[in-house]
Amino acid sequence: MSEGRWLRLAHQFLKFAIVGASGVVVNMLVAFVLNKAHGGAQYARDPVWSLPGDDLAVRFSYIVYVVAFLVANLWNYQLNRLWTFRGTQRTWWHGFAAFLAAGVLGAVLGFVVKVALTHPHSPLYLPGGFFTDSGWRAREYWGQLIGVLFGTPVNFVANRLWTFRHHAPVPDPVAVSAPGEAE
Repeated sequence: MSEGRWLRLAHQFLKFAIVGASGVVVNMLVAFVLNKAHGGAQYARDPVWSLPGDDLAVRFSYIVYVVAFLVANLWNYQLNRLWTFRGTQRTWWHGFAAFLAAGVLGAVLGFVVKVALTHPHSPLYLPGGFFTDSGWRAREYWGQLIGVLFGTPVNFVANRLWTFRHHAPVPDPVAVSAPGEAE
């Protein structure tokens, strides 16, 4: 791959990362609002639906993760479509379906990380001392954030190779010369 192509890819990744950072903010805001509406992060492990088994249940925390992912995914798709991958040839709905499917790959990884960091019986459970069950040091929020960060690279690769593979490449500003200029 040529140096110019590497630079364009790095520029594209930087744009994707900026959009992704805004998506992390959206994700965390949704998580905060949902947890606050439920009484606070200390109630995030409340079971919503019990499943057969000793400690098996769909917990409020899991619902928060899915809803926050869906809202942030929609946010990120629209910004990436307008800025990072301008000129995509797909319709909005077709592109969003692909973006959502690609995002699910990263979200599954992030969900596993979050559960591992917030489940009290996990060897990766975030330790007491700094981490608590409420406030800004709540395991719920840190697990959410760390999970999202783990899923981001998977999300970029999947979206670059699949969702936006049919976008019009943005010309390299260094390589483009004005009409009549000597090359």
